[in-house]
Amino acid sequence: MKIAVDAMGGDNAPQAIVEGVMLAQKDFPDIEFQLYGKEEEIKKYLTDQKNITIIHTDEKIDSEDEPVRAIRRKKQASMVLAAQAVKKGEADAIFSAGNTGALLAAGLFIVGRIKAIDRPGLMSTLPVVGENRGFDMLDLGANAENKAEHLLNYAILGSFYAQNVRTIDAPKVALLNNGTEDSKGSELTKKAFQLLSEEKRINFIGNVEARDILSGVADVVVTDGFTGNAVLKSIEGTALSMAKLLKSSILAEGFKGKMGAVLLKNALSSLKNEMDYAKYGGAVLFGLKAPVVKTHGATGPVAVAATIRQIHTMLETDVVGKLVWQLEN
Repeated sequence: MKIAVDAMGGDNAPQAIVEGVMLAQKDFPDIEFQLYGKEEEIKKYLTDQKNITIIHTDEKIDSEDEPVRAIRRKKQASMVLAAQAVKKGEADAIFSAGNTGALLAAGLFIVGRIKAIDRPGLMSTLPVVGENRGFDMLDLGANAENKAEHLLNYAILGSFYAQNVRTIDAPKVALLNNGTEDSKGSELTKKAFQLLSEEKRINFIGNVEARDILSGVADVVVTDGFTGNAVLKSIEGTALSMAKLLKSSILAEGFKGKMGAVLLKNALSSLKNEMDYAKYGGAVLFGLKAPVVKTHGATGPVAVAATIRQIHTMLETDVVGKLVWQLEN
């Protein structure tokens, strides 16, 4: 397996990216890593060069760059060269923590979409409260506007991923809506509900409200890109706010609060780990000719290694190849 890594993408690049690759290298000796970026900077954090190739470039795409323009103008950027390697068959997948819009553009314009897929969707696996599993949600922002047919497309993609990569039999698919009744929602969700109900390839269970998606009611949740991105940011913001509120409340109680925190340390640590969606890997732009995977810009080495584990599973199960075969037969 060959993974093209944009070593210069992300807030903590290249250190966090390279250190994450070093962690993954120990677990996956069958992966060859292609690190794209400044060679002298990358080498500072390499502890083992086995199965590591560095492709030097001084150019990178910054977070403030306009995505499509950057892909077209910065031909030697680390992200662009990594995507080109996938297109040429020199690598099997691309991974980046850099500019999300630019990676989506590189995936669409360089790697290319599967012919039968009209709109690839950005998908992440999010945590479920009280259970050691998660659910896949898409679209999380690859497309700001969608038609009902696109949501059907996402349901098929998400169900296929959950079944083949996460080994869930007959994954339960739900449509994100403002009520669980069949008649609820906008014209978009009403039409999507009808299409999903008629689709035989998925196990559609109906509508789900945003307040219930973390309870494990569904294995796959589909929505339009604008709504999906807003819900994801709301979940992230709520988690951060609750953590800060809990910390401030403990400190406000003085010595007693701090003693209580010490006693609850293991429980709080377990809760934090349970709700950490980074352990499931990154966000996949699913529906392309090869895995294109994005992780958070502020990610650390452990999350990078988790994303590489996810890519390894995608390649090992040949989920993209199986998807192409199913859609074209």
